[in-house]
Amino acid sequence: MPKKPEVYMRRATLVSLSCNIVLVMLKATALILVNSLAIAVDLGISFVGLTVSVILYYSIKLANRPADLIHNYGYGKIEHVCEALEGVVLIGIALAMSSQAVMRLLHPGEVNVPWVGLLSCTTAAFINFGGSYYIFKMAKKSSSPAIYAEGLHWRMEGFISVMIGFSFVVFMLLVAGGRYVAAGYVDPLVALFVSIVLIVPSFKLAKSAFFNLLDASVEEGSQMEILKQLGKYINQYCEFQDLKTRSAGRNKFVEFKLVVPEDVSFKKGHDMVSLLEDEIKGAIPNCEVTIKMKPCKKDCEYARKDQKCPYL
Repeated sequence: MPKKPEVYMRRATLVSLSCNIVLVMLKATALILVNSLAIAVDLGISFVGLTVSVILYYSIKLANRPADLIHNYGYGKIEHVCEALEGVVLIGIALAMSSQAVMRLLHPGEVNVPWVGLLSCTTAAFINFGGSYYIFKMAKKSSSPAIYAEGLHWRMEGFISVMIGFSFVVFMLLVAGGRYVAAGYVDPLVALFVSIVLIVPSFKLAKSAFFNLLDASVEEGSQMEILKQLGKYINQYCEFQDLKTRSAGRNKFVEFKLVVPEDVSFKKGHDMVSLLEDEIKGAIPNCEVTIKMKPCKKDCEYARKDQKCPYL
């Protein structure tokens, strides 16, 4: 028996929460020993990740609650709230750390025991890339945008750890070559670069989440699937009207009016609507379909010429 989507979502959040605790402890220790602004940026990202993981863990329980009298369409939009929260906070960290990096460029400081920083970043990168691989698998199985956003966050954090780790290699090479002044600028430059790189995907994440909160329609692939299913039964109805779709987390909602011949029996029309609803639900995961049956107005070419309706 296939597992429910919330099972995969819960697994992803537990892995994210556990690994984020390890990453925060690892980077906090490295920051104390190394005194690196770049590691401070990385620690800030992990701390945000830990906070979002906690929120996401409890939000998953809320998102999977069934619809009720207060929330007729369920609680799926809480996933988009988590996306927006993560994007906005990451932008704030990027802006704050970029200003600190500029200040450090004006007054370069010393970086202690850089090999500790390199070891910390290497370990963090392995954890991030391993975690992102697993979280992306769970996102695919659950079709959850919040879990997918968490996977993107983990992968991005992995690349950031690689960049910072590389900066420690450059720092050690410059120190070994006696270029102490140049070595002092490596850490703030990398911190500034990471902050700038962080802003772009964080802005895209927040923008996407906010638009989804405004009842965005389902993705293009699902829209084409709806039209495909309608096309399969095109010889059994006159036309369809007012097609509307929207997304709420991983859940999708589809509704439209189906115009049928006025003389068609109620049972035949009901059976056709039920079949079409089932077909669309089977083609699009986590989809709720509402079809309203509407009689035609007999204003077509067949009616004007007093010909038999081809849809009966």
